[in-house]
Amino acid sequence: TEEAIHGTAPRTPFDWALQLRDADLPKLVREALARDRAQLAFQPVVTAATPPRVAFHEGFIRLLDGSGAVLPAGAFFEQVEESDLGRELDCASLRLGLQMLRRHPKLRLAINMSARSIGDGAWRRILEAGVGAVGDRLILEISEGSAMTLPEVVQRFMAEMQPKGVTFALDDFGAGLIAFRHLKDFFFDCVKVDRLFVAGIDASPDNQVLAEALVTVAHQFGMFAVAEGVETEAEAAHLRALGVDCLQGYLFGRPKATL
Repeated sequence: TEEAIHGTAPRTPFDWALQLRDADLPKLVREALARDRAQLAFQPVVTAATPPRVAFHEGFIRLLDGSGAVLPAGAFFEQVEESDLGRELDCASLRLGLQMLRRHPKLRLAINMSARSIGDGAWRRILEAGVGAVGDRLILEISEGSAMTLPEVVQRFMAEMQPKGVTFALDDFGAGLIAFRHLKDFFFDCVKVDRLFVAGIDASPDNQVLAEALVTVAHQFGMFAVAEGVETEAEAAHLRALGVDCLQGYLFGRPKATL
């Protein structure tokens, strides 16, 4: 129940599942944002070289409930992504990301955004107020699905922001919503190969062929290729052999609240 979520933190993941099932999740999200209970969790993205070095970090938005427990994004994100709450989440994420970039002059940081936020006045004001000082270290990630909802808007936005130094990453590359023939119409600097093609790649001939094709396409269009969801040394070794430029996943670090 909502009372349970705002009271003592649950003791097990199963408790969380039961409580979140019965909760008014949009209300919890709205309350967390209104009370400034949002933070970023940072995961490193490393070069494929050996030994690897951190190329940049990705900042994931996290919301806290009244007890200080993290509300899992997977539980609420789909419910609010296309609503005004989705725009508020993007605003909070961007605001926190720009703050971190100002505090850490050597940090390069990727922040997720929806194409729908491009037309949101509040989100644009946050971006325009902060991008001047840190634009060359800001990476904006847009998923395939989001980019294809408003392709012309995304293209114009990228053309506007890249002269200010902003880098763009295409998330979930290979999920199937952007045909290869459309890539030339965008201005992505890098793609993040969907974890679906990374999981167990060392033992999956299908994933090996598909991941190699995605990396080849990315390089053909002059984009860096990042492999998401890398969890084992065997996966990392195979991805390096395919020519992936960067690696991201639990093998190199879980998202955490400190850099």
